[in-house]
Amino acid sequence: MSTLSQITENKIVAILRGVPSAQIVDVAQALHAGGIRVLEITMNSEEPLTAIRKVTEVFGDGMVIGAGTVLDTAMAKAAIAAGAKFVLSPIVERDVINVTKDLGAVSIPGAYTPTEIYSAFQWGADLIKVFPATSPGYIRELSGPLPQVPLLPTGGITPQNINDYKEAGAVGFGIGSALVNAKQPLTAQSLETITEKARQFVAAIAKR
Repeated sequence: MSTLSQITENKIVAILRGVPSAQIVDVAQALHAGGIRVLEITMNSEEPLTAIRKVTEVFGDGMVIGAGTVLDTAMAKAAIAAGAKFVLSPIVERDVINVTKDLGAVSIPGAYTPTEIYSAFQWGADLIKVFPATSPGYIRELSGPLPQVPLLPTGGITPQNINDYKEAGAVGFGIGSALVNAKQPLTAQSLETITEKARQFVAAIAKR
């Protein structure tokens, strides 16, 4: 199965921002235990390339690992060399899209306005990260005139509203602090909490 198919089938992209590299595998294992199969490690985290390599080595094909907060082509190249299968950005940067695609990875730039979203799609992006995802209604409004563009809203998504976004037309969801709050100390109890939160998100999607 292709990376893109794995993302759209599993739907949830867990975002790890600021998790110490030494604890990244523990957090990834907690998410995996809860049913998460797609993981984004942001490039503004501690030693992100080391973290990507570690998780890729541990999980192999058991989890799809990507890089987030990629702002330029150098970041994209480094992340993919470290093992990232997809590249997420908070912005639309045509060169990043091109390099990502040329290196065989999935491109997911971040956009908000219809013009940004359509431009990114025309330039070859596989999915468009809609950020910030202000409401399911906005996703529905975008999907009306742009039904061919696969949207991945990010920010503010919960187990309670995730299906509203899905019904509005989203093909996947970026979920960060609602799953993992890197500002809290990582303990055995907090790892169990992460697993339970992951289960809640996965179960919410499975209900419909």
